[in-house]
Amino acid sequence: MLDDIAQAVLAREEVLKYLRGGAGERGDEARERIYGYLEELRTTQRPNIYRALQHPLYPILRKIERMHENLHHVLEAVRSHRVVYASNHKSHTDYLVEPLVLDDHDIRPPLIAAGINLFGGPLGLIHKHVTGAIPIRRNTKDPAYLITLKAYVAEILKKHDIFFYPEGGRSYSGELKAAKTGILHATLQAECPDMVVIPVAIAYDLVLEDHILARQGTKKRQRPFSREVAEMVRYAVGYRSRAFVTFGAPISTAGIDPTSRTEVLELSRMVRGRIGSQVKVLPTALFAAAMRPSITRKDLEQRIDAMIEELGARHANLSVSSGKQAVDGAAELLETRGIVVLERGRFRVRERNVLKFYARSIEHLLATTGRTH
Repeated sequence: MLDDIAQAVLAREEVLKYLRGGAGERGDEARERIYGYLEELRTTQRPNIYRALQHPLYPILRKIERMHENLHHVLEAVRSHRVVYASNHKSHTDYLVEPLVLDDHDIRPPLIAAGINLFGGPLGLIHKHVTGAIPIRRNTKDPAYLITLKAYVAEILKKHDIFFYPEGGRSYSGELKAAKTGILHATLQAECPDMVVIPVAIAYDLVLEDHILARQGTKKRQRPFSREVAEMVRYAVGYRSRAFVTFGAPISTAGIDPTSRTEVLELSRMVRGRIGSQVKVLPTALFAAAMRPSITRKDLEQRIDAMIEELGARHANLSVSSGKQAVDGAAELLETRGIVVLERGRFRVRERNVLKFYARSIEHLLATTGRTH
């Protein structure tokens, strides 16, 4: 049985055109495929049950101290606008941390666009029937799917806010990746005159999956989520971190033509630029970016001081004002994590790829990047 949103999707012009054989596919075959995708995309959000899920997830959530910045942008926007949140993507914990920051302040919950790999087993049932997550097939080129997805997102926006990750998946290198335009384009097709995009940046002292992501470097294939969870549990032993969620000023979508690829790309680049400029520059990132294969604390602090001066001139979102503060805040965290070691008065690298993972998280903010070994 089709719900109201599915019926609205089937009534949209771009979907009707496809059903009439616009892509060379017979009508009955096209309809069957679109029906199947609509069933896959259908989601239900039950906020009260979602809040209750904080208790079984407490062993993970208690290790992450949620910090927020510029929440007033959201509080003002939700009063009179439909809101699309666009965030960088660092960790699987993003799906927990960012919505809970909103929920902590009684802000209406958005639906989350998440990779379909998160929808297997019990967790998939929770996403589909509790959190209201929309499963996304990120790399498919099936025209039936792309038309259905964009139409579905456009119709969802008439009733719900949406939270999505323009990079697609997590950054396996640590850097801020180029933005994909698919979901953003779909939100523009909703033609909501009061819609705004709020750029969101999340940054952690330590990313729970740092060793896992750095080891892969670039994602070559989709791994079972159950395997990733097992690895995350291993690296959760002794893990603690702050998570800074920084909200930017709303970007109006009024006057943007969704049929213009140029205008959609310009908006996408603007959103990515805002996200990048908002990223909280934390001690671990500064330490990693300034680190050499072997370095004294004094030399490391001086290198970070120079880096902070450059970042300050670029109005970066700094968390510390000196190299000493950065080393004080990062050294123990990185040592405990097994990434660096302090021997005979010198810091030495133990996990080069993991250190580079953190260094690259602020690479987009620096004119000249220091080599990390």
